[in-house]
Order: sequence, then C-alpha cells, then structure tokens
Amino acid sequence: MMKIRLTGITVLILMLIGFNKHLDAQQKHPGAWGDQLNGTYKNPILNADYSDPDVIRVGDSFYMVCSDFHFMGMPVLKSTDLVNWTIIGQVYNRLDLDPKYNTMEKYGAGSWAPSLRYHDGKFYVYFCTPDEGLYMSTATNPAGKWAPLTEVKRTGGWEDPCPFWDTDGQAYLGHSRLGAGPIIIHKMSADGKHLLDSGKTVYEGPVAEGTKIYKRNGYYYIIIPEGGVGAGYETALRSKNIYGPYERKIVLEQGKTNVNGPHQGGIVELDNGEAWFIHFQDAGAIGRICHLEPVKWQNDWPFIGVDNDGNGIGEPVGIYPKPKVKKTSALTALQTSDEFNKPTLGLQWQWNHNPVDDKWSLKKSKGYLSLTAMHADDNKHAKNTITQKLMGRRGEITTVLYTDQMLPGQKAGLCLVGNYIHEIGLIKTDSSLNVYADNNGKLEQGIILKQNRIFLRVLIDLDHNTVMQYSLDGKTFTQLGDVCLLSSYNYWKAVRPALFSYNTKQDGGTALFDWFHYLHDGLGGGL
Repeated sequence: MMKIRLTGITVLILMLIGFNKHLDAQQKHPGAWGDQLNGTYKNPILNADYSDPDVIRVGDSFYMVCSDFHFMGMPVLKSTDLVNWTIIGQVYNRLDLDPKYNTMEKYGAGSWAPSLRYHDGKFYVYFCTPDEGLYMSTATNPAGKWAPLTEVKRTGGWEDPCPFWDTDGQAYLGHSRLGAGPIIIHKMSADGKHLLDSGKTVYEGPVAEGTKIYKRNGYYYIIIPEGGVGAGYETALRSKNIYGPYERKIVLEQGKTNVNGPHQGGIVELDNGEAWFIHFQDAGAIGRICHLEPVKWQNDWPFIGVDNDGNGIGEPVGIYPKPKVKKTSALTALQTSDEFNKPTLGLQWQWNHNPVDDKWSLKKSKGYLSLTAMHADDNKHAKNTITQKLMGRRGEITTVLYTDQMLPGQKAGLCLVGNYIHEIGLIKTDSSLNVYADNNGKLEQGIILKQNRIFLRVLIDLDHNTVMQYSLDGKTFTQLGDVCLLSSYNYWKAVRPALFSYNTKQDGGTALFDWFHYLHDGLGGGL
C-alpha cells in the first residue's frame, strides 16, 4: 500500500510550529514543571508516573530506574543535571517468570521498587516481584543490552531490595516484606547472584519499606519511607554496624506543603559536596511523580528539603536553584512522540502484557506500527495494547489510523487505560466501519467511515475535562463521547495513553498506525 503523506505532513508541520511556539513561550514563560531556564527548577521534575525511583551518579552522569509493575519493561533514564532526563534503555522487555504475565492475571505484579547501583565497572538493577522472588540484571553500558534476569531467590512476599558492597568487598542485600517491613539484611556473594544466609532483621517500624543502603563517614545509613504511600514521611537510620542497632530520625515530611507523602527515593552526592534526593509523590490519576530535593549533612544526618515550620524536619521545595554540575544540560523532555519510521519502537513504549512478537511489526508495512488483533472481550484483556506514561496535567495526543487490513469484529484506535478505560476508534462490522467512543462501557456510535484513514485525538486536562475527538482531514476535530473520568490509578499504576487493536469475534485484522504525536505542558506554559 502506498503511504499517503500529504495530510499527515500538514498536520506534522502544524504540530511542529506549535512545538516551537511552546519552546519560545517557555523562554518567556517557564513550563509548568521541570527546568525553568533561569538556573532554577520547579517540582515535580518529572510530572509522570516514575514510581519508586532510584538514582545514582557515575562520573558526570546520573542514572535512574523506577518500578513499572506489569508493564514491559523497566526504563533506564539518564541526566547530567538531575532535572532534564532522557530514556536511554530498558532492563528487560518481558517477564517469563510465570505464564500469567502473558495475561491480565498479573496486573499489579511484576517489578516493584527497584534499586540501581554501580560497582566494579558494572551497573546492577535489583527488584522483587510479589509472588516469584528476587531478580537482578547487570550491564556495562546502561543504554545497551542488559543481561538476562538472574533469579537470586525464589520466594514470595519480598519487596524493595537494595544491594550494597562494603569497603572490604563484602556484599549485602537489604529488603522488606510485602505489606512493608521489617527491614532485613542478608550477606550476598560478590557477584550479586546468591544470598549467603537467611538474613537478619535490623529494623521494624511503621510501614517501613523502600530500603536504600549507603555508607558515609563510618556510618551505615538505611534511607526508607514510613507511614504509607499517601501520608508518610522519609526516615534515616544510621549505625556503625550494618546489622545495627540503628538510630532513627525523620528527615523529610509534608509539613505545610501540598506534597503528600513524600515517599521513597535515592540520594546522590556530587564532587562539589552537594547532595540531592529524588523521591516520589502520589498524585492521583497521573501516578507517582518525581521531586528533587536538596540534601545537607548536619551532624552526620541527612537534612532533606527546607524547614518551613521550624520543627527541625525538612519539607519538599517548590522552585529551587538547580544542582551545580560539571556538565550543563540543554532543556530536554522525555520521549513521547513516535513516527514509526525506525526499525525499533521508541523507548517510551511499554506493552500491557508480555508482547506477542508475531502480532506487531514496524517492518510488515514500512513506516507504520502494525497491530494485529487477537481475540479479547475487551481492552483490559487485549494482549497487544501498547502504552506509555501520561506526561503532565495538560496534553494533546494525536494519531492516524489506516483501516485497509481491518477485519469484522476488530476494534482499534487510541485510548486511555487506568481504573477506567476510554477508547476512541473504529469498529469493523460485516457491512461497515464505524467511529465509536467507549467511556468505561458507555458506548457512543459516531459516523460510518467512508475512507481508509481517520485521525484520533485525546485532549487531556486533569484539572478540568479530558475529551476524545476524531477527524477526517486532520484539521477539524469533533468530540465523541462524554468527558473522560480519570480517577486515581489502579494496579499501582497511573492512567496511560495507549494504542490498541483487538477483535471481539475472532483472531485477525491489522490496524496500521502512521504516527503518534504528543504535546504536553512540560514543553512550555502555553498548553
């Protein structure tokens, strides 16, 4: 099939003009979050669902990972200033730990709260799944291929592991138990692949989780959140012995701010003596978003944030001077848009199950993402829904769908998946091709399509109304369906935009997506 580009090019030019206007606007009116282009940043630095972040520094660069549960797979991010980030790789792209990861039966499972470390020339990632056990992977290049997952321990009920190599070379691993706490430390083999004992409980506290282990000035530190995701605080434990006993101090709280939690994360130190802490905040439909806090060491305790109320405990900052790093970073935004012109998907994409690799392609119809439908009763159970994270509180997502290879029973289009599922797309019947919107089961039929393509759009505004639209020419868009109800996330994950293709009657039928364009309020103040 010859690829018709005229309208698509027109739309792309218009969007690029809009994008440039956003950048111009940001020079005069900083964005709603992130780099303010005047030597300061505005929290959150990542207004997206990068839950349970952990961050390290290697040389002049910073690296971060996060939990992504059942979504495939775990992203690796890089920055040179702790504010502007780029996705550079993925640790894995499928979990073959249980056949249920091929279905929705493992929604909410998968990778929980990973830790990232650099030791002896290698990057290490550790995470637990709630049912199967403790897993790790290594890489010499975090943007390259990571080693296949090693099962360090087959066990259920563990969470939030963190490796630690002491100055004498002895390796340890700390973790908590499902439901949060206690904190347990094991000796571990030097290669990080085997636990050497059954572990020792070193701390029991109120919903203690998110273990992160450090050593500084002769003290062992365990930095943990306590008190629960939405209403907790950050605690520092310290001891001269890794097994304790540990002293305890609350080092970050919500205080008078609107940053509920604030929850777990990681500390990095710079060569110039600065220290910084990245943690998450539970922000409802958009998920668990990332904040950057200054850290001061006082009497060998970390003091995080600023003390607004004078009680000796830090609180999250809003706008603050950026870290004084050696390498300055240009304004960057995490990847979102994709032209589908390359042989691989953009690193922002994640499947909602283990991918079925013979049911999607970037090569069968060059320049398109082909999603071949498998039988499913609904989107929740569809196996090849491809997703990415929602970015910011306001955005505009547009895609174009070609229909030449669709079959009866097939549904395909653009959607938002979360606690509720909202679809805007096409239904193929024996006699027609209908535009439709489905708001969590409330179906609204649109026009019968008389051409072989349609433009689909979602206008996102988490503070007002989010609506779905379609267009025949890519210029004039018509709303279809009610306002989308974007309530808090489920399965521990946020609302996500996604492309879908499934068939309620049979296997078969292919949806061809030409491109996916996403503008959001992190690119400037104009959206």
